[in-house]
Amino acid sequence: MILSPSILAADRDNIEQEINELKSFGVKWLHLDVMDGLFVPALTFDSKFIKKIRPLTDMVFDVHLMIEQPINHIKEYVEAGADIITFHYEAQKNPEEVIKVIKSFGVGVGISIKPATDVSEIKGLLSDLDLVLIMSVEPGKGGQKFIPSSLEKIDALKGGEYLIEVDGGVNEQTGKQCLDAGADILVAGSFVFKDKENIKVLKSL
Repeated sequence: MILSPSILAADRDNIEQEINELKSFGVKWLHLDVMDGLFVPALTFDSKFIKKIRPLTDMVFDVHLMIEQPINHIKEYVEAGADIITFHYEAQKNPEEVIKVIKSFGVGVGISIKPATDVSEIKGLLSDLDLVLIMSVEPGKGGQKFIPSSLEKIDALKGGEYLIEVDGGVNEQTGKQCLDAGADILVAGSFVFKDKENIKVLKSL
């Protein structure tokens, strides 16, 4: 199991300390939620923040673009230090083109789907993906409750050549359910940053 803590829940004013604490618990991935205030109501940070923290760690930068027209922004996030770029299926009319652009930069490519989007809608794209991100809450803010139907999506996706990642409402109970259903990566924000000992709890699952 890969744990990818969401920096959205971290104290960004003390980000170096936060990253160092994660490293001390053996965390190898960092989930970076980019929101533009358009695709989702919230506004977080952009490529400048990612570029600023890139020298602080060699963790895998798992960049989740919750933005409109992601195809126009791939280059800047690659240059900022993204190792994997995941965009929303619902944010782009031509997801095949976005996949091609991301692959052309030599970084990992992922697609994310909102709770209302059925797995069947991305079936034709799966062979080109490194990662599928299932949103188990409505994207846009942290601290929401896990949507149980997400487990059916994990089950429907398992067995492919891609990693299955789950983001939203992940804690000890829901994390175990996701892993049992076939998830490979858990994204946890509030649960990890309110008490980093919870990293051990999730890793023990």
